[in-house]
Amino acid sequence: MHRLAAFLFGLCLGGALQARTVTVTLLATTDLHGNIMPYDYYLGRPAPRGLAKIATLIRSVRAENPNTLLIDCGDTIQGAPLETVYQQYVRAGRLPLNLTFAGEPLRTDPMMLVMNRMGYDALVLGNHDFNFGLKNLALARSDARFPWLSANTVASGGAKPFDPYLVKTLAGVKVAVVGITTPAIPMWEKPENYQGYRFEPGDKTMAAMVASLKAKEKPDLVIGAVHAGLDRDLKTGRVRPGEMGGENMAYGIAAAVPSLDAIVFGHTHRELEGRLVGNVLLMQPKNWGISLGRIDFTLEGDPGSWKVVSKRSRLIPVTNQTPADEEILRLAGPYHELTERYLGTRAAESPVEMRGTLARIEDTPLVDAVQQVQLYYAQADVSFTALFNPRACIPKGPVTVRQVAALYIYDNELYAVEGSGKTVREALENSARYFLSCRDASCSQGPLINRDVAPFNFDMAEGVEYEIDLRKPEGSRITKLLWRGQPLRDDQKLRIAVNNYRAGGSGGYTMFRDAKVVWRASQEVRDLILEYYSGDKTFPAKADNNWRIVPPSAMTELEREMKAEAGRAATY
Repeated sequence: MHRLAAFLFGLCLGGALQARTVTVTLLATTDLHGNIMPYDYYLGRPAPRGLAKIATLIRSVRAENPNTLLIDCGDTIQGAPLETVYQQYVRAGRLPLNLTFAGEPLRTDPMMLVMNRMGYDALVLGNHDFNFGLKNLALARSDARFPWLSANTVASGGAKPFDPYLVKTLAGVKVAVVGITTPAIPMWEKPENYQGYRFEPGDKTMAAMVASLKAKEKPDLVIGAVHAGLDRDLKTGRVRPGEMGGENMAYGIAAAVPSLDAIVFGHTHRELEGRLVGNVLLMQPKNWGISLGRIDFTLEGDPGSWKVVSKRSRLIPVTNQTPADEEILRLAGPYHELTERYLGTRAAESPVEMRGTLARIEDTPLVDAVQQVQLYYAQADVSFTALFNPRACIPKGPVTVRQVAALYIYDNELYAVEGSGKTVREALENSARYFLSCRDASCSQGPLINRDVAPFNFDMAEGVEYEIDLRKPEGSRITKLLWRGQPLRDDQKLRIAVNNYRAGGSGGYTMFRDAKVVWRASQEVRDLILEYYSGDKTFPAKADNNWRIVPPSAMTELEREMKAEAGRAATY
């Protein structure tokens, strides 16, 4: 009997001496942009994306490990038409196109309604969350049952501050999450959309906040949740050309604050399964709820003396086979039904069918349709725009709101700025970085598309004529630049139409950053397109071919690359 007691005591003592092991799981989404339903509103068909499917993945992980934290890294309440219809309703006090709704009043932001039900622990403020103004932002925040984080967004003059961080204890492990927002917002937004807020540098704020947290809260895990991307190629360490200083500082934060355990980030709509910068693990889920980020932290010890012994990140993709959560579908159902009615409304007529498949390598009436609108409303000499969605298609005959919305998928605003011939030339040279120089004399060997430049940063110009010569080195590719049939002089004064992001210098368009803004539209570009073509104006029947890529031999390779790109599931 004494021997048995001694044996049992020995087991207990051995268990006490053995370190306790706990796994804490971080789940993250980012750049959801209003995507709840597994549905592509611009094509009008199901798509593998959105919170309804993400909810199923989250439920599975929580069943595996209840010690789970769920966060989102921003750009949440702007984007997909479902959210846009609601935001327009909040801002204007009525539904767009004077639609009526027989159901319950739209009392709650649909994203907050769904994220509350999914049990989000925190959300990081994103730049696009300011797009509809402070009234809309405040209402969304009031609907959320979780904090909105942004340590580097400083409130003054009565503005409501954002929480700098979240601290939560899971299985005895104290976890701190510090939120950081890209500080470039004043470059893009109207002052009234962020009045009362200023934005401090992300790396310095994170360093100060982590030092304060460690002294005050003594967390066992410290995680950065950052609405800002990487400014460099992780393989080469080279900063990407055209980066705006301070906008994408996720790498810089990891380098400046090595005591962080991990950083999950967003903003750039790219994807990174995992990469160590020193001891800091970086991860970026895909935008629109296309993938769910997961980091498992394994710790040993006891409360107050935990040590991280391993951390592993991975991305869980949403697929066509991922079932959608029925409760999320039910909650979003009324908003979805209203959005479909809005998108199905007839808006205009088109004399021809127009497709965007090759619109980034040749002039097309699809892009000219946007340029025509921008030139008209901005009363501009020259207009710049990108093709944001190469899958856009305007049919011959009746055109619906859905098809126009697919042509311009962002809630950008139209500006007119004062510029010159030099401004136009520099902007076109920056745009031409989207292409690589020819590798041989025939200029037929690929690749010719530069993957370091986001496709939505390739702007085309209207109001001038020009060629992009891929035989020439970067910075000197724009040739035969004409305005009104004559060579464009650098000192020629011009009124230029650009969106608010270009006016702020995004995408390397720094030549617009200090230009004087002489006019701002009161509506988004997409609404101006609807207004213009629902009146007595018609879509262009053919392109005016004011720009081209040379030599012609490069076009065969570019067409091959563009058609391969068109086969990918996601739009830009």
